[in-house]
Parts: sequence; structure tokens; C-alpha cells
Amino acid sequence: MSKLSHKQKELFKRISKILWKDWDPIGVYNPEDEWDDEYDSYVPHLFRLAMEDKDAFHIASSLNLTATQNIGLGTNKNKDMKVANLIIEAKKEIIG
Repeated sequence: MSKLSHKQKELFKRISKILWKDWDPIGVYNPEDEWDDEYDSYVPHLFRLAMEDKDAFHIASSLNLTATQNIGLGTNKNKDMKVANLIIEAKKEIIG
């Protein structure tokens, strides 16, 4: 992550927080905690998708595959789409 610009680093961190707070397929989010790194290993791939301007469907599909194949849980496809849109919105807000 050291080769990223300040804005890219900000987006990377935002995606991590979105995954923890809004996606959270295993249910570890606690609003009393400031942040948790439970899903950080998935951030680089999602960051790359966002930087490549992939659409919400593509990002949501990646979230679903991650949950089912890597974590072993199913996810709510509507929730995956909501999270994908949050990632796209964060990219537009931070990077442009």
C-alpha cells in the first residue's frame, strides 16, 4: 500500500470500513468498536475493481464469491449490491 497516493490510501481504508460495517457476512461488526480488520485481506481485490471502474454488479458478484468460497457462508445478494454501490460511491467521492 506504500506506493498508493494519499487519496488511494483513503479509499483503501474506506473500503475496509465498508466491509466491516456494511457487508460483515460473519457478523463481527460492533458499533461500539471504531474498526476491525476482519475483512482486510479482501480489500486489495475490491480496491482494484473500484480503481478499474467495475460496475456494481461485478463488485457485488465478487463479494458474493468471497463469502461463499473463502468464508463458507452465503450472503444476501441485495446487501452485496448495496455494499458494491457504497464502494463505488466512495471511489467517486475520494478519487473522482
